[in-house]
Amino acid sequence: MAEGDVLVVDGGSRSLRMVVVTRSQERRWDRYVESPPGSDEAQGLLDTFQDEIGSVDAVGHRAVHGGRKLTRATLIDDSVVRALEEAAPMAPIHMPAALRTIAQLRDRLPDTPQVVAIDTAFHTTMAPSAYTYALPAAWRERWDLRRYGFHGLSYASAVPRVASLLGKDPSSLSCVMTHLGGGSSVCAVQDGRSAWTSMGNTPLDGIAMVTRSGSIDPGLLLDLVGRHGLSVDAVRAGLDYQSGLLGLSDGRSGDTRILEKAAEEGDVQSQLALDVFCLHAAQAIAAAATCIERLDAVVFTGEIGNDSPETRERICRRLGVIGVESGLMSTQDQDSIISRATATVPVIALTVAEDLQIAKETRSVVDSRAG
Repeated sequence: MAEGDVLVVDGGSRSLRMVVVTRSQERRWDRYVESPPGSDEAQGLLDTFQDEIGSVDAVGHRAVHGGRKLTRATLIDDSVVRALEEAAPMAPIHMPAALRTIAQLRDRLPDTPQVVAIDTAFHTTMAPSAYTYALPAAWRERWDLRRYGFHGLSYASAVPRVASLLGKDPSSLSCVMTHLGGGSSVCAVQDGRSAWTSMGNTPLDGIAMVTRSGSIDPGLLLDLVGRHGLSVDAVRAGLDYQSGLLGLSDGRSGDTRILEKAAEEGDVQSQLALDVFCLHAAQAIAAAATCIERLDAVVFTGEIGNDSPETRERICRRLGVIGVESGLMSTQDQDSIISRATATVPVIALTVAEDLQIAKETRSVVDSRAG
């Protein structure tokens, strides 16, 4: 073990990733299983990781939702676990898995400090006009109904890297960022902080995603339950797992690479899926631009955002009205400006680095506790 090593644990609804990050922010060990916490494969990783990595100074966990009580990275104790449990119903796909891995790692490493880093924390800088829903005040106050936003760890890690590419101070950065992947969102960044984001009270809100619907008419949902007789569970399953790119393509795929190939071969449903996804993303980018004072750049990250040049190109073709040009360059798995040198608004592609942000925030909490 090197001094300052942090074990980063990201237990998702369908996967488990564990990474050891050194104090110099290098990944020295990285394992990923495409099976959810609780599965045999994920359990096997939890049973054997100590044999491979030895000891670490701290463990950092990712939590998608912190609710009203958890607004920054926090040392885990029983009260923090209770707060995470209270927030869990607002992110039912993600939070049970995170809570399961937190419990298991606390049992296995009882003497190692463990920290939870929270996606919603980045968006606590939004103004009331950006996070308040036009709902009865009694509802908002009783049930915590507000826009929380997600992918905050991704956006927090992106701010200094975008600023560096542009030669700016992070605290002066004004841009629109997108995180496009299994979950997809857009974020307006003003002075290096979140000013608005497309996801809302839950990660189901916003633009169309891989299997999630994104925003739809609430009256349609009322009709599905009241007039058409669907159960709440059936509606939830449809919105979370059968919609988005998968639903738009009539079940063909939620993978943009597969859809791009099918669309090139003339498949109409695949073409529709890509058109809707890219239109939603472009609309959200344009909306986010109304929340900031100037547009220093448009940023793409996430698995789709960084790895799908065709998708980026489709989105940027729709953004000429806000000064964004198409004709982008491909990336070589590194952070880079991918627009022309003469572009009025630079377009940037970034690799995903949520794990490094979790390690950074974990180390900060542990170091401050030691000091």
